[in-house]
Amino acid sequence: MAHLSDRQKAELVRQHLDGVPWTRIAEHSGVTVRTLQRWAARIGAGQLARPPRRDKGASRIPTELVTAIEALAVRRPAPTIAYIHRRVGDIARDRGLPAPGYTTVRQIVHAIDPGLTALAEGGDAAYRDKFELVYRRTTTAPNEQWQMDHTLLDVMILDDKQTSVRPWLTIVLDDYSRAVAGYALAVSAPTSERSALAFHQAASRKRHASWVVSGLPDVLYSDHGSDFTSARIEQVCLDLHVRLIHSRVGVPQGRGKIERFYRTITTELLPHLPGFIPHGTGGTPTSAPMLTLHQLDDVLERFIVDEYNERPHSATGTAPHARWRSGSFIPRMPAHSEDLDALLLTATATRRVQRDGIRFASTRYVSPVLAAYVGEDVTVRYDPRDLGEIRLFHDNAFLCRAIAPERSSETITFADLQSARNTRRRALKQQLRSLSNVASSLPEDTRHRPAAAPHSPSEPDAPAPQSKRHGLRTYASD
Repeated sequence: MAHLSDRQKAELVRQHLDGVPWTRIAEHSGVTVRTLQRWAARIGAGQLARPPRRDKGASRIPTELVTAIEALAVRRPAPTIAYIHRRVGDIARDRGLPAPGYTTVRQIVHAIDPGLTALAEGGDAAYRDKFELVYRRTTTAPNEQWQMDHTLLDVMILDDKQTSVRPWLTIVLDDYSRAVAGYALAVSAPTSERSALAFHQAASRKRHASWVVSGLPDVLYSDHGSDFTSARIEQVCLDLHVRLIHSRVGVPQGRGKIERFYRTITTELLPHLPGFIPHGTGGTPTSAPMLTLHQLDDVLERFIVDEYNERPHSATGTAPHARWRSGSFIPRMPAHSEDLDALLLTATATRRVQRDGIRFASTRYVSPVLAAYVGEDVTVRYDPRDLGEIRLFHDNAFLCRAIAPERSSETITFADLQSARNTRRRALKQQLRSLSNVASSLPEDTRHRPAAAPHSPSEPDAPAPQSKRHGLRTYASD
């Protein structure tokens, strides 16, 4: 009855101590008298359990066969256990050794260090992603660190030519609160311009009053892609005193928080949109795409502002917006709002200031400041989300913001333009008078004037010729 527990064995021995003969106990329990006496001796010695085998944990298979099994198991492509068993059996017979059984071979293969298996299967990258220790950055305040990354969304939309395309999403996420600070959508692969636009929106005050995340981060963390390492973003971060940190080349670890947001988008928003592409369908949407890029932008903004940023986060237990606004935090803003304009898109060609303003993207933009720059070339920077306003630069210096009256909520009246024209005209007239006074005070030009004839004293001065009077009287005194 080897299946009896230690407690049951002790109970049988106790019956003997109470006066029950061994033979009777053996008859009722089915355990031999010799076994009962051995259990009693172990209880007296303080160890009822069977002593462990001296060879427990040690393999009786020769070391060279164990090594051969492990060597075959880490080959690529990985062979099956049956194949390893057959090969090791052949090797054992050739060397005059006992061949191990299939179960033994399987146990040896499964006992191989998982790190060694990962290194054999995927190399350094696979081992690093699964087993290397990582340093997880922790932040203690909003805007201490922002993360920025791209993803290809699992949805099809229509581009300007009504062609089905998959859009790219660039996200800027506050590490402390998990709040989305900014984003950018595009139908083309990520570029430094899209990254700059996402950072511009993140740092600026938003059009949506409920979206309060803004300011400048202390650290901007991104991967090592060329779109994040452009001189444009580096220069802006340098000017704004933002520390730009890139992850190691080919190492995606450290951006798990932003990857978690991408999963939220994929599981909670995209399945409700036309053109959604379920995972594992090979890029085939469940329905025909209907949304344009602008419409998807509106849907995504509503989801971020009204849902994601306002509900408790699973990791922090607090809504991202509430956590970002917690305490007495005041975001650090640029000294001048135009300091961020270098992040905006630049027009492909300069524009010349006309008398009625700037013509850009089939739209007229006006500003009173332009009255002083009619006929001169300026550089246009703009945000494709808001073409109601553009920023103008002259000789690489910020000039002004110009608005399109039909697109912008702001207006420029005729009185504003008239005042700007009059101011400019008065300034020019004042400059003209000053220059005229200077010209009048200059000495007379006598460089090529002929010399005067010598004057004879005997000859009387000839009377000055009188002009011939015409018959038309022009004044009453004539």
